[in-house]
Amino acid sequence: MALLIIYTGNGKGKTSAAMGTAFRAVGQGLRVMMVQFIKGSWHYGELDTAKMLGDDRFQMVPMGRGFVKIGAEKPDPQDVELVRQCWEFGKEKMMSGRYELMVFDEINYAINYGMLPPEEVADTLKQRPENVHVILTGRNAHPLLVEMADLVTEMKEIKHPFEKGILAVRGIDY
Repeated sequence: MALLIIYTGNGKGKTSAAMGTAFRAVGQGLRVMMVQFIKGSWHYGELDTAKMLGDDRFQMVPMGRGFVKIGAEKPDPQDVELVRQCWEFGKEKMMSGRYELMVFDEINYAINYGMLPPEEVADTLKQRPENVHVILTGRNAHPLLVEMADLVTEMKEIKHPFEKGILAVRGIDY
């Protein structure tokens, strides 16, 4: 039985939890594909780690611009197009049967920002091959997907170094 897992919440650690699960899966011989909906314009350590594991077992594909404007305005059409490209790419990889674990990193943001319909994601997840586990990350997981999920973990921020003026730390945050 393949699981649907969601890591959500306002605290740090959603992508890190997904990466830990992905590394565990690789260690058990599973093939993993991680597509990243927002990340894409900067270099961070997990990209190098993914390369060390080898493309035959673990692939990480950042497909966003790295920052998405949100607020009262509609999302930037370029960001919407990048989300669509990421979803189509990830969906094709998930349906191919080549991977036993798919990680859709930051997809919850794309759904929450109105750039990807939750119903479309839900319908596609229901049709995935029965041996493909899926992890969805990002804040504000949609209730439809939460209801479908087998495991939902909410990261809750209690304390963050940013409150003390500590910016992103190499090896911890990137």
